[in-house]
Parts: sequence; C-alpha cells; structure tokens
Amino acid sequence: MDRVTLRQLRGLAAVARAGTVTAAADQLGLTPPAVSMQIRQLEDTVGMPLAERTSGGFVLTDAGSEVLGTIHRIESALRECGEVLETLHRKEGGRVVVGGVSTAKYFLPQAVASFVESWPGVSVRLQIGNRDEVMAALRSYEIDLAVTGRPPLDIPIRKAAIGDHPYVVIGPPDHPLAGGGPVSLSALERETFIMREEGSGTRSVAARLIAEAGFPAQVGTEMSSNESIKQAVMAGLGVAVISGHTVATELASGRLAMLPVRGLPVRRQWFVTSREEKRLLPPAAAFWEFLATRGASFLPHVPGLKAKGKTGSKRKPRGDRKPRRTSRDEAEAASDD
Repeated sequence: MDRVTLRQLRGLAAVARAGTVTAAADQLGLTPPAVSMQIRQLEDTVGMPLAERTSGGFVLTDAGSEVLGTIHRIESALRECGEVLETLHRKEGGRVVVGGVSTAKYFLPQAVASFVESWPGVSVRLQIGNRDEVMAALRSYEIDLAVTGRPPLDIPIRKAAIGDHPYVVIGPPDHPLAGGGPVSLSALERETFIMREEGSGTRSVAARLIAEAGFPAQVGTEMSSNESIKQAVMAGLGVAVISGHTVATELASGRLAMLPVRGLPVRRQWFVTSREEKRLLPPAAAFWEFLATRGASFLPHVPGLKAKGKTGSKRKPRGDRKPRRTSRDEAEAASDD
C-alpha cells in the first residue's frame, strides 16, 4: 500500500458517494477518464477489485468498503491536523519544549508562568539540567529552545540576548571583608574556595579569575549544585565564585554576604538559543520573542549591584551572524550553570 496516493483514495470515495464515475468526476473537478484511471491504479496496487458496476451504479466490494473506512479515518485525521495547525498559527495552542541550565531555574519558571498567562492554550515543558545535558538536547532536536549563558559553538544556532548575568564572590555574613572597602581578589589567597564540578561554566569563571589574580586556589570541596555551595558557604566552609542570580534571596536576607572584590561582578549574558535550521512553530517563536523582549524583567535583583540597562533586543528568531571573537571572548563565554 506504500504506492497508494491520496488522489486515488479520494477518487474511490467520490465514486462511492456519487454512484457513477461521471458524477464523481464532477465533484472532484476532474474528467471521468481521470477518475477511472485512479481507481484502476488503486485496484492494481491492492491486487483486487474495489468497485463493481451494477444497473444502479457502482457498488463497493468488501475490499472497497474496507478501503473506504480507511479513507474516512485519513480524512478525519487530516481535518484534525488542519484544525491544530490553525490553532498553532493563531498561537492559541500547542507545546513548547524549553531547556535551561541549572542557574536559569532562578528566573525561567517565572518567565514561563507569565508567558502561559498570555497564551493559556500553549503548554510549556521546561527541562532543567547541566550545560552538557541541555546542549545535548538542543543538538538532538529534543528541545525547541535553550536558555544558557554560553551558546554552543559547534552547531549553527540563532540567539538573542536576554539580559546581564553577574558573577560575584560570596562569603558568610560574618566574614572579615563583608561590608568593608574594595579589595583585590588576591586578598582571598588564604581562603578556602568552594567550587563547582569540573566542566561547569561557573567553575570556569572562578578558575579564570583566580588565575588572573596570580595565586593557586585552595579548593576545599567540589559540589555539583549551586544550592549545596550556598549551604557550605553559610556553614563557614569557605568562599565561592557564583552567579549573583543564584544568591539574590540569601543576600537580601543577610544569610550570605557579597565580598567587595575589585573588578566584580563579572558580567556575562543570558541567551535564548535554537538550532538555526529548526523551523520554530508559532508557540515556540512567540516564547522566543517573549524572552528576547521581556526576559530581563524576570532576572533576580541582586542586592548591592547596580542594574544595567536591558540588553535583550526585539528581534525575530533568525540565523545568527557569528561576531568576531578574541581569545578573551572565548574564555569569558564560559558562564553557565
């Protein structure tokens, strides 16, 4: 049946309705010989007669009736598909699958909640994971969009900036440097640093900053989550370089302190990205536009930091032009979970 065409099936259905080839041809806007040929080709494909001529017109055989039932199911499925596509076109329904690196969980759920208020028929599935997991999902087309601080360089993508992503050094609230004047990072040379695991973007930022300060870091504990790092610092086990968005609540409540290190915060960017060749359906394109134009408003306010102007731009999702990058750009791009 792999050679059966929709035109042939509709020819048989028209003959079954009209009773004659001539009447069926009128319904389909074809000539009678064209309709007869379609039915003959269909019968040749299935290997048995589908309709018999009688004095009262054409009557379907048992095989023809079975095929007619299949035609009705196909037509119903096509109508359903058309209705769904029309709904998607009006952005009244459909699904968007979004991947976010772990640090994005401090603002992305709020953005999703606001978006679905505007598009109540759209379902958003949010997948939070480490950068490797999110990028793997993006490469394999498992997600429509990825929210990350470090877009992949090995596949063609489109991207739009959402807003600033600051990195700070935190310590317990009773740390000797808390609330004091600015100091160089080398003032922390004797401190124990709580670090994220190897491969984490946060660890890459910390390692670069410490290397530029010219001293070897005393790494006390490696942890695989920002929440664990916050608890360790609050317990007095050391200090940490971390995304300001992950500690905004603790800084505001006084459970953590931002240490006044010169040159900090290091400001990176949040991006919404998708594969360049992937055609975004209207719901996904709408959420892209939402994040690019309004995403910055959901970023946590970090106490003690001056907010910079919104960096997201109102742009349609399209192929990204890769800017010229310096070696420092490449190093500073490492800013994720």
